[in-house]
Amino acid sequence: MESSNTKILIVDDEKDIIEFLRYNFEKEGFQVYSARNGKDGKEVAIKEKPDLIVLDIMMPGMDGVELCKELREKPEFQDTLIIFLTARGEDYSQIAGFEVGADDYITKPIRPRVLIARVNALLKRKSKISLSENTIDLKSLIIDKDRRDVKVEGKSIHIPKIEFDLLVLLVSNPGKIFTREEIYSKIWGNEVYVSDRTLDVHIRKLREKIGKQYIKTIKGVGYGFTE
Repeated sequence: MESSNTKILIVDDEKDIIEFLRYNFEKEGFQVYSARNGKDGKEVAIKEKPDLIVLDIMMPGMDGVELCKELREKPEFQDTLIIFLTARGEDYSQIAGFEVGADDYITKPIRPRVLIARVNALLKRKSKISLSENTIDLKSLIIDKDRRDVKVEGKSIHIPKIEFDLLVLLVSNPGKIFTREEIYSKIWGNEVYVSDRTLDVHIRKLREKIGKQYIKTIKGVGYGFTE
């Protein structure tokens, strides 16, 4: 995806942060939109359909976690990349962000080169994973890659982009144990730092949705898919 065609929405209640980010993103050729609160951010997102959203967590009214949750509930935002940008680095804040569907989490103060590198890595990863078969039918679990739809016992369930990509990766080679390093590289790319806690949260959420029996853990190594 060319940066000149890529729309980025910044939602932050600090004017200086918005101007700082706008300058750095526009310098890289991105189209930039902004909002100062969650309510306005939701309206801009619905109108402009950005490719990537940078969300501050701590905002008056509707905070970033609530906004992310509401957007992920809409079909048109299920594949939109969302990055949380915040001064809060506690584990529970990061887990809350990932549980509502965030793709990445960056703490302030912001280093422009790091931010741009992670944004570019996420954009490159967006359509990276593919399988030769568009539909994987395991009777009780059906995965439709084209529609990005998953059915468990005949019922469609919503699975955020990263969890869907994780599932497709694991299903691509049943029985194989993918190391954490392999998963990080294929799902997030080599330019994005991902902690073990982040991966574990996504695996836990995926198991809650499709059932614990499908994903096998090899302690100290990684994860695999069992039919």
